[in-house]
Amino acid sequence: MTQRKRPSPWSGVSLPELKPVRAICLDVDETLSTSGKLTSEAYAALWSLKNAGFIVIPITGRPAGWCDHFARFWPVDAVVGENGAFTFFMEKGIRKRLDTPAGENATVLQAKLRTLGGKIRERFPHATWASDQAYREFDLAIDICEDVPPWSRTEIDELLALCRAEGASAKLSSIHVNTWFGDYDKRKGLEHWLKTGAPGISAERKPVWDELLFIGDSPNDEPMFASFRYSVGVANLRQYLDRLSHPPLWITDSESGAGFSEMALKVVACRLG
Repeated sequence: MTQRKRPSPWSGVSLPELKPVRAICLDVDETLSTSGKLTSEAYAALWSLKNAGFIVIPITGRPAGWCDHFARFWPVDAVVGENGAFTFFMEKGIRKRLDTPAGENATVLQAKLRTLGGKIRERFPHATWASDQAYREFDLAIDICEDVPPWSRTEIDELLALCRAEGASAKLSSIHVNTWFGDYDKRKGLEHWLKTGAPGISAERKPVWDELLFIGDSPNDEPMFASFRYSVGVANLRQYLDRLSHPPLWITDSESGAGFSEMALKVVACRLG
């Protein structure tokens, strides 16, 4: 059996290797945040990237309501939300959106999701929807540890299998299982925004794919780890490495927001050096 390649330490990457990087794509929960909080260190790192001239794009499973806030108030150029369903961006001071083609109209997809929700509750009577579910448009988030006692790995795997057996996409994050109907994921959402001309940024700033770096922390980031020339996991990803067929190229020494800051420090040094 072929052994999967494990990520190399981020501390070992040289500055010349990072010279082509022009844009930073990042997961939010437990990549930028730490135990549910955005630390001053991580937020300062976000600003340091922006001030150094990088394009900054959060790519998250969080809901439309949260992504509206991120796009308006954070130092970012665009936000891909609900695991790729849409991208929010600012244009001349106005928050705009670009939906990712899903294969069916929203009414049909949402009806399917309601039916799936009933089946989840039938199989797992203790299942609780995420506290941010009211602000979601396209997916169902089942809380597996954010505001509830942690689910066992066996229960999580059974939940993922149930959703996929019903024809839905299902991804495990650090806090939720997200499930949806529609032919998209984090990678496809970002690709659609880029192919549409990367609205929200000027044409001369638009990056090509191989100039993007992605940093994440959980199995729902695997489509990104598999697709990027530059991919980084924060240290807390180690608990999920046995689930990943496509791990990131590098992994930080520190977890969560401190790991994000570790990444930012080096890429900013590369740009300013």
